[in-house]
Amino acid sequence: MNRFNEIYERACERKGGESNLRILLNKPQSEGVLSSYGDDAWLEEFTRKIFQSGFYWSVVNSKWEGFREVFWDFSIEKLLYMSPDMYEQRSQDERIIRNFKKVQSIAINCHMIYEIQQEHGSFSELVARWPSSNIIDLWLMLKKKGNRLGGNTGPFALRALGKDTFLLTKDVEAYLRANKLIDGGLQSLKSLKAAQGHFNELQESSGLSLAAISQIIAFSFGDNAIQSI
Repeated sequence: MNRFNEIYERACERKGGESNLRILLNKPQSEGVLSSYGDDAWLEEFTRKIFQSGFYWSVVNSKWEGFREVFWDFSIEKLLYMSPDMYEQRSQDERIIRNFKKVQSIAINCHMIYEIQQEHGSFSELVARWPSSNIIDLWLMLKKKGNRLGGNTGPFALRALGKDTFLLTKDVEAYLRANKLIDGGLQSLKSLKAAQGHFNELQESSGLSLAAISQIIAFSFGDNAIQSI
């Protein structure tokens, strides 16, 4: 298996030098910053990533002000009182991308966040305190308690708001398989634990964030394309 310094050097070469590579790397937020977020921000980002899944991200982003208008800036407090009929009506609003099943996820994930608030004080506090050395359990919690947050959708949302996490993109998956770190289904518990263990080892030896490590692997191993998330 390639040592991480070899992976890093290859990524530097492909991106035009170390300084260029460093500019591209994701910078996770501190626990203090994460805990300061309003919980509405998480519902908004979960929803954005759910709608971006299988769709052009630029189209979703161009519609986003419409989403915010239709769903009250993703206010947990307000959305808790929306009836199923109201969600169905708003799923047909021309200001958003009209997909009823994805709109339904807003209600489910709103209630998930509310339930966690009751137990932990705030959803942001839970995410902020969650150890990245066991980030896969946070992924699994989102998948189990939320809606449409499995696969890379939940992790993409976490990283977008600054929680340190690796991503199991196609490039990272190819790297893990080539080095015989996983051999079964990508989302199986066995594969997730193997990936977490490997990333923890690389983090300990490199001192870099999980997010930066997974980006460097993707830059080194996959197509030579810029990945901002």
